[in-house]
Amino acid sequence: MKFGQQLRSSLIKDWYYYYISYDELKKSLEKGVSGSQRGQPKQQEWSEEDEQSFVNQLEQELDKVFTFQKVKSQEIIRRIKASEKEVNEAIARTEAANANESLRPDAPTEDEYLLLEEDLSDIIADVHDLAKFTQLNYTGFQKIIKKHDKQTNWHLKPVFAARLRARPFFKDDYDVTVVNLSKLYDQVRTRGNPVKGDSGAGGKQQNFVRQTTKYWVHPDNITELKLIILKHLPVLVFNPSKEFEKKDSAISSIYYDNPDTWELYEGRLKKTEGAEAHRLRWYGGMETDTIFVERKTHREDWTGEKSVKARFSLKEKNVNAFLRGDMTTEQVFEKARKEGKKSKKEIDDLEQLAKEIQFRMIDRKLVPVCRSFYNRTAFQLPGDARVRVSLDTELTMTREDNLDGKIRSGNNWRRTDIGIDWPFSQLPKGDVEHFPYGVLEVKLQTAAGQEPPAWIRELTASHLVEAVPKFSKFIHGTASMFQSRINLLPFWFPQMDIDIRKPVTHRFGIERPGHSTDASTSAAMDDDDSEDELEAEVQNGQAVNDDDENTRRLRAARDALEQHEEERHLDYANGADPNTMDEEERMAHRPLAATNEDYPIYDSDDEDDDLEEAKRIGGWHYRWALTKSYASAAGDKLLYALTQAKPVPKPTDMPARGGGMGVPASNAVSEKRFKAPKGKKIHVPVRVEPKVSFAAERTFLSWLEFSIILGSIAATLLNFGDAISLASAWAFTIVACLALFYSMGIYLWRVDKIKRRVAVSYHDKWGPSALCFALVVAVAVSFGYRIAKGSSGGLKGDFKG
Repeated sequence: MKFGQQLRSSLIKDWYYYYISYDELKKSLEKGVSGSQRGQPKQQEWSEEDEQSFVNQLEQELDKVFTFQKVKSQEIIRRIKASEKEVNEAIARTEAANANESLRPDAPTEDEYLLLEEDLSDIIADVHDLAKFTQLNYTGFQKIIKKHDKQTNWHLKPVFAARLRARPFFKDDYDVTVVNLSKLYDQVRTRGNPVKGDSGAGGKQQNFVRQTTKYWVHPDNITELKLIILKHLPVLVFNPSKEFEKKDSAISSIYYDNPDTWELYEGRLKKTEGAEAHRLRWYGGMETDTIFVERKTHREDWTGEKSVKARFSLKEKNVNAFLRGDMTTEQVFEKARKEGKKSKKEIDDLEQLAKEIQFRMIDRKLVPVCRSFYNRTAFQLPGDARVRVSLDTELTMTREDNLDGKIRSGNNWRRTDIGIDWPFSQLPKGDVEHFPYGVLEVKLQTAAGQEPPAWIRELTASHLVEAVPKFSKFIHGTASMFQSRINLLPFWFPQMDIDIRKPVTHRFGIERPGHSTDASTSAAMDDDDSEDELEAEVQNGQAVNDDDENTRRLRAARDALEQHEEERHLDYANGADPNTMDEEERMAHRPLAATNEDYPIYDSDDEDDDLEEAKRIGGWHYRWALTKSYASAAGDKLLYALTQAKPVPKPTDMPARGGGMGVPASNAVSEKRFKAPKGKKIHVPVRVEPKVSFAAERTFLSWLEFSIILGSIAATLLNFGDAISLASAWAFTIVACLALFYSMGIYLWRVDKIKRRVAVSYHDKWGPSALCFALVVAVAVSFGYRIAKGSSGGLKGDFKG
C-alpha cells in the first residue's frame, strides 16, 4: 500500500487538518519534476526558487504538526492530573465510608466509578491516537524528504534533520504517562482496593506449567501494546514511594565468554544440556552500587529439571577483585553473616553459587564481550507470578572487548565511557548495534490443563506481535558484534531485514468508550460513515475520490470476514470437526508459489525499484530495463506452467484455518526461505529427547539379533559336512557379517548425528532391502547347489562313502 493511501486511511478524522499535507507536498515536487512524457516539452531543472518554496512549505507543515502535538500532549497531562484528583477523592470517600458507617451515604456509587473508568479509557485512547498521529507524521516527513532528494538531486535530508531536532514532536516519551495511567486505572478498576496478588500462587502446586514465549514488537505498535496491557495488568513499580523516572526502567547487562572458543555462546545457541550464560547486571544509572552476578543454566526437558537463573549481589567496588580471585567468597558474604538478615542455609547456598561462578570465570578465562541495554516496562500483579509480561524497548548492544587492539573495558569489568545515555551516539558504528524492535516476553505459570487468560491469547495472536521462540539478547548481541569471528548464527539472524508488521487479522486494539471503530496503529480505518457524512467530507476536503474504490474493498472484505466467522460458528454448532492443523502444519502442506506475497504495509511510494528509476532516466536505459522485466516475467510464467504440467502428484489444498478467541478464519500463510551469509551457518534449534537415542540403540540390537540368528544357521549347516552345506554356510556367514558391520556403522553414524543435533534423514532406506536381497541370494545358493546335484543322489553318495 502506498504511504499516501495509508495515511489517508489511518488518519483520525477529527485531527484531519493537523496532519502533514503529504499530497500537497508531492504536487509541489511534481510541478517542477514531472518527468518527460510523450508530446510534452522536456522537464525543467529544479531551481533554487523551487527549492526555497518547497522548504517554506515543509517548514509550515512541521510547525503545524509540532504545535498540535505539543498542545495535545499538554492537554493529556492536564486530563491525567484532573482524573488523578477525582480518583483520589473517590477512593478517600470509599475508605472513609468503610471506616465509619455514618459516612456510607457519601461513598461513591458504582456509576461514579464506571464514569471514572470510562474517562480514563478515553484518555488512554487519546494517548494511543497521539502516538499514532506522531508516528504517521514522522514517517510522512521522512518519505517526502527522501522523494525530494531523489527527484531533485538537492540534498535536503541533512539540513532538515537539524530542523526536526529543533521541533522534536516525535520524541515524546510515553513511559511516564503509561505508568501514571496504569496506577489510576488499576485503582478505579479495583474500586480503591488494588489486587496485591498471591506471592505463593502456583508455588505450592505439584502440577503446574511454566511457559515463556518471546515476541518482537515493531516500534509503531509499542505504545498501543503498552496501553492494551495496562488495562489488564498494572505496571510493576519496584519503588512506588518515589516519582517514576526514565532511568528507573533502565537495565544493563555485561555478558562474558571466552573469545577463543566462544563456548558459552555456542552452548546457549545449541541449547546443549547444562549450557551456561554468565552476566553482570545492574538496574538504573552508572551510579548504582549494587551489581548482580548471574548464571543461567539450560536444562533439557527429559532431565526432569527446569532451566534456572541464580544470582547474588556484589558491591561495584568489589567486582574486579572478585573476578580476579583476589576476593574470596567468604569475604563477600562476611557482612551478610554478621547482619543476620538471611538464614544460614540461604547464605551458604549463595556462597556455593559464588564459588562456582568465580571458579568458572577464572578457569574458562571468561572476559566481557558484549553489553545489552534496554528500558523495561513490566506488567504484573505485585507478588503474583502467574502472569508476567515485560516489554523491553530501545534495546542496544555494545562491544565490551579488547580483541581488535582497541581498549574498551581494559582490565575493568565494564567500559566506563557510556552509561544509559541511549542511543550512545558517541560510539563508533562498529561498537554499537541498535535492535530495531521491542522484545515482549510473556511468562505464564498455570495449573496443568488450565488455559492461559483469554486476553493473553488474543494479544499473542494479534497483528501487534511476531513470535520469535528462544530469542536471546546475548546470542543476538554476540553474533552482531563479532560476525568476523563467529560462523554459527541464530535462526532469526537472516530475517532482520524483513518487515514484521502484519495486516489486522481481527478486531483487537484500543477502542474509545462508546465507539466500535478499529483504531489500531497498523490497521486501515474502516469507513462506516453514511452517504451524507461522506458527501460533507468531500466538500470539506476530508475525502479523496481515489479512496472510493479502496473504501468499497474494505467494506467487502469486512463483510466477507463477518460472514465467514458466522459460518464457522454455525459449523461448530452443527458438530463440525474443529481439529484443524496449526499454522506450521498448514504451511508445510501449501505450495510455496501460493505464499510469496508480502504484507502491504508501508510499501514506499517512491520510485525505488530499478524499473521506475530507469523510466525516469528514459532512453535506451529504460528500454533495456523494460525488456529484462518482461523477459523475467515471461520466464517465471513459463517455469510455473512447466511445473504444473509435470506428471507428478500435486499437494492437496488444506482447509482454511479456523478462528478462535475472536480471530477470524484465514488461509493467509507467509513462507520465506533464507540463506546464510557466505561463510556462515544458520543454527536451527533441534530438540532431541532420550527416546531418540534409545530408538537408535534398539534398532542396532535388532540387527545384532538377526545377525546372530544367521550365524547360528551357518554353524548348523557346517555340521552336515557336504559341499552344498559348506557353500550355504559360507553364504549365510557372509550375509551375517555384512549385516553386523553395516548395522554397527549405521549405529555409530546415527549416534554422532544425534549427539551433534544434525537435522539429517535418519531413515534407513536401503539397508533392510539390501539385507533381504542378500538373504534371498544365500537361500538361492543353497537351493541352487542342491537342485544341480540332486537332493536324493547326493545323500545316497554320502551314505555309500
